[in-house]
Amino acid sequence: MTNAHPLLHRADESDRERLIELIKEFCIIDAHSFDLERIGHSLTPLLHNDEYGCVYIVEPSAGYVVLTWGYSLESGGREALIDEIYLRRRGEGLGAQVMAQIIDDVRARGCQVMFLETERGNTRARAFYRRAGFAEDDSIWMSLHL
Repeated sequence: MTNAHPLLHRADESDRERLIELIKEFCIIDAHSFDLERIGHSLTPLLHNDEYGCVYIVEPSAGYVVLTWGYSLESGGREALIDEIYLRRRGEGLGAQVMAQIIDDVRARGCQVMFLETERGNTRARAFYRRAGFAEDDSIWMSLHL
């Protein structure tokens, strides 16, 4: 990402401690389990290169965004997934600015579609994503933990 997006800083290994602090906050607020070993292991490749995705810190330490890549015939090629997005401050327009910059970034990377997942009961987040141009799909995600 170029410096045309001053809110977002492409995280690297030097940002690990700051990211872990933000991820822990997110997990506490959203009542997700925080497993430092699992998170540290999965964060490492994202901090080293963009093969699987990338992590952005919203400056100045206002939050973070984790993007990962996929590929689909149905989507017409490369896809992006907002795996996690966390902002310490809400209701100030920061989220809209961050989302616009993320959308610009994934378009520049050649992604055809961007996905995200929300909890069914998180109506505030879904309203925010709708304002950013996302639409609910009829698809239902299923998972198998291996």
